[in-house]
Amino acid sequence: MDEIDCAVIGGGVVGLAVARALALAGREVLVLESEGAIGTGTSSRNSEVIHAGIYYPQGSLKARLCVEGKQMLYDYAQERGVPHRRCGKLIVATSPEQAGQLDAIRAKAAANGVDDLALISERQALEMEPQLHCVAALHSPSTGIVDSHALMLSLLGDLENAGGMLALKSPVTRAECGPDGIVLIAEDGTALRCRSVVNAAGLGAPALARRFEGLPPSAVPREYFAKGNYFTLSGRAPFGRLIYPVPEPGGLGVHLTIDLGGQAKFGPDVQWVSSADDLVVDPARGDGFYAEVRKYWPALPDGALIPGYAGLRPKISGPGEPAADFMIDGPASHGVAGLVNLFGIESPGLTSSLAIGRHVARLLADAEG
Repeated sequence: MDEIDCAVIGGGVVGLAVARALALAGREVLVLESEGAIGTGTSSRNSEVIHAGIYYPQGSLKARLCVEGKQMLYDYAQERGVPHRRCGKLIVATSPEQAGQLDAIRAKAAANGVDDLALISERQALEMEPQLHCVAALHSPSTGIVDSHALMLSLLGDLENAGGMLALKSPVTRAECGPDGIVLIAEDGTALRCRSVVNAAGLGAPALARRFEGLPPSAVPREYFAKGNYFTLSGRAPFGRLIYPVPEPGGLGVHLTIDLGGQAKFGPDVQWVSSADDLVVDPARGDGFYAEVRKYWPALPDGALIPGYAGLRPKISGPGEPAADFMIDGPASHGVAGLVNLFGIESPGLTSSLAIGRHVARLLADAEG
């Protein structure tokens, strides 16, 4: 039976960041990706936003790793030449009632270490974005956008330069956890003994973890799939910054993001689905987008929204439940030596990816003494 020091299951942005951190720490690392290319799941179906760390509960992994990861990502992108832009974001209140919530949002952000939010007036907001409608806004200058595919290619390059390897079309079907390591078993029966395993399989992480013999079932959360639909704007957007409405119960609302080429898109909404394969955008859902967008951009033309793409959030909390924190469980949590499970790595997973990598590397190093 072949053996390796460490296997990372999943070649998305988080799996690659984890593998890179382990390889740079001197570990022998193999990334096992079930598809024929890296980053074909959640990593390629998101808004590519570098989040500031505003909305997450104080003390949560999401808050801490987002704030740490944001700075790490900006530094990394600058150093490696990964395309990105610190374009900033406006959180807009379109009614006096919403305006009263802006101070609470700023206070929540400050508790997370985000101290650069500025409360601005309607006039100041319109000076920034003349097409905008609002009564007040928060300006987040440290929000940005990044080319996620270029980022993943750079992470892969770092991994390989540090001696790590990538194996595509290598799905893991089950595992056996024992005193001599963790044996991963592929579809064709091929077995690989690993000293350490990181389950970074994204949407499939809980289902895969249930097939780890020796892992307590209670250590695996139930998965939920929250589909997010995006609609693209025909023509160039009259905005240079990201525009977010004041958050509403259940999500951040239909917001406007811009990619590095200037293409604007609106979304994502929240549509609970039963299958991770449900990725078709229903054009009829665009009808509801118009009313939401026109609250902050009244001049949105009829017929300007085109069905774009959909992504799935790998959630571990269901409809009507408070959003769960990242669940990064090492041996101290579940009792299986050498195993780290990553569950519920939804937004801000992209922003947090480098910080998650560092966190997992330290978790394994601490567990191994």
